[in-house]
Amino acid sequence: MRDINIRDFKLVCGAMSWVSNPSLVAAVSNAKLPEGNGNGRALGVLATGAMKPDELNEAIGQIKQKTSNTYGVNLIGMSPYYDELVEVCANHQVPIIVLAATVPRREKIEQIKATGAKCIGFATSLRIAQDMVKNGIDGIIIEGSEAGGHVGSIATIVLMQEILFHLSNEVPIIVAGGIGSGKMIQHCLKMGASGVQLGTRFVCAVESPMHETAKEFYIKKQAKDTVVVGAIDPVFSVIPVRVIRNKAVDDFYAKQREAIRAMNAGEVDAHGAQMMIESFWSGSLRRGVLEGDLEYGSLMAGQSISFVDSKQTVQEIVETLYNQMVW
Repeated sequence: MRDINIRDFKLVCGAMSWVSNPSLVAAVSNAKLPEGNGNGRALGVLATGAMKPDELNEAIGQIKQKTSNTYGVNLIGMSPYYDELVEVCANHQVPIIVLAATVPRREKIEQIKATGAKCIGFATSLRIAQDMVKNGIDGIIIEGSEAGGHVGSIATIVLMQEILFHLSNEVPIIVAGGIGSGKMIQHCLKMGASGVQLGTRFVCAVESPMHETAKEFYIKKQAKDTVVVGAIDPVFSVIPVRVIRNKAVDDFYAKQREAIRAMNAGEVDAHGAQMMIESFWSGSLRRGVLEGDLEYGSLMAGQSISFVDSKQTVQEIVETLYNQMVW
């Protein structure tokens, strides 16, 4: 196991598909946190999304060219290439792997830790978090419904009371969802969080690959402009997603109806139908993020978008957040 302490990372940039690319990941990991404000380090996390093994191999290689600091890789548990992606991470000696879109079972945790990496997972309840601790997880992220992208239904402040206050002495707990100011970061740390995870706050960073048109669009938006879209049929499991409302939301509901029809007709199984949805989000998100399609592209964003009011470098964002703290 590599000599890494999860508690050292006070600021984590959450993995955002098409946004958390090698340049943004390296910029975050290279960021210098001002001394005297709790110290600690920043951690960039690569979003793998629908990456294939060769694409992940190339992306990690690019990160290693841009930084010698610790970075993480976010793996989607339902990826058809999951085992191969783990192998790529092992070959590169990736120091931290974050498991998403799955409840990390003992087998997956042991598989990750066998590569020498630290394993972090998401917990949506105290019971799940306790099971993860028993199964050897190295760190837990609790992410509230205020976050952007795939979200649960419980607010950050409730998750903190349910999970953070019970387990912060047993395992590092990283708090996420709706955090956009330094004062909020400070309060989370004082309440026992080992660190915080921000995503939306970094989407308009200079180093972010997001299209300039989309960046200008995000800067003008407020928390009230985001909505959570979910399942249209309780029989069909769909992970809710928080986005800025546009015509892509209507397309998402249409894709759900298509997936349900295909599943009922026996053309795909439940997993295949779910992958149809994930594929839709991946393609739609690419149009929004990289092509600047504000009408039909998916524009995932958390309610902390209210705090995104300009384009700054990652280092400037970090310094802005830390200057807001009062120690």
